[in-house]
Amino acid sequence: MDDHTVLKTTPLHALHLSLGAKMVPFAGYDMPVQYPLGVMKEHLHTRASAGLFDVSHMGQVIVKAKSGAYADAALALEKLVPVDILGLKEGRQRYGFFTDANGCILDDLMITNRGDHLLVVVNAACKDADLAHMKANLEGCDVTLLDDCALLALQGPRAEEVLAELWPDVTDMKFMDVCDALLHDVPCIVSRSGYSGEDGFEISVPADKAEQVARALLEDPHCEAIGLGARDSLRLEAGLCLYGNDIDTTTSPIEASLEWALQKARKAGGDREGGFPGAARILGELANGTTRRRVGLKPEGKAPVRSHAKLYADAEGKSELGEVTSGTFGPTVEGPVAMGYLPVSHAAAGTQVFAEVRGKYLPMTVAALPFITPTYKR
Repeated sequence: MDDHTVLKTTPLHALHLSLGAKMVPFAGYDMPVQYPLGVMKEHLHTRASAGLFDVSHMGQVIVKAKSGAYADAALALEKLVPVDILGLKEGRQRYGFFTDANGCILDDLMITNRGDHLLVVVNAACKDADLAHMKANLEGCDVTLLDDCALLALQGPRAEEVLAELWPDVTDMKFMDVCDALLHDVPCIVSRSGYSGEDGFEISVPADKAEQVARALLEDPHCEAIGLGARDSLRLEAGLCLYGNDIDTTTSPIEASLEWALQKARKAGGDREGGFPGAARILGELANGTTRRRVGLKPEGKAPVRSHAKLYADAEGKSELGEVTSGTFGPTVEGPVAMGYLPVSHAAAGTQVFAEVRGKYLPMTVAALPFITPTYKR
């Protein structure tokens, strides 16, 4: 990003500054990377208690069929994603991704059945492209970006307790449930989901009330403001992909080990088999496998191995295998963690490979994902 680019701000920008956040450019926005607590303590606090994240830079999009029928909107969107949306019950949310004609990933997203419409949450860096993609391809549907809403993520084992102070009914929600809620008399949409590996919630709130709701949550002594730095280490420990790093237009969902996100209805033999971009490749890989896979990696020692480090079969760097896509220090596991792509011949847990870091070849072991045990409330 050049020096002349004007960064966008979220509705919580003033709050971040008042809390002493260190701000950095991210996906075209001025975002908090950390607060005075620091990345390590913010990470550990989220795992132990409750952390509040500003994720308002992400895109919240309404997809509504002109007919007013949910089924029409669902079937339209199914032409762009390999996911069962027609079978998604009202008040439930599902992870999915847009695929391209090559069977690769344009973006990953969350999709909610809101009764007479869909709520789709997309990544900030892909927001404009995703919106154009939906408007161009969702026939018979109105596609609307909610640019007057903020999005908060409340994550951690005490997240329910913190949110229940404002809305007691939260205790009835299960993982991936989505409900309307009044928080401090502010109408919000609450989903029991998040991207930390912990139980938690994402809260869509009117932009002009976002700071009011955020401050009410932060009044709880168990809740701390958390920046992008800890968000990255939390999601990596949980084995969750970051679009642009671990998945992109060079990776298929099967290579990315995301086949769990494809439901039976859209697979071979399902009642709505295929019909999405790149279906031939994706269904072919489901049946026959791929040449490479996304895997977890644990470096030896304490030094993290960062993204783009090349991976080799030997300690001399003669046989290149792939590369690291995400890597950092994992405070919960008390050591470095990483993800990357390896040939299936080297993708089994326990396999040793070597990463090139500043001319040295550091041993790494292929590890099962996630690195921590998720605590979602099923």
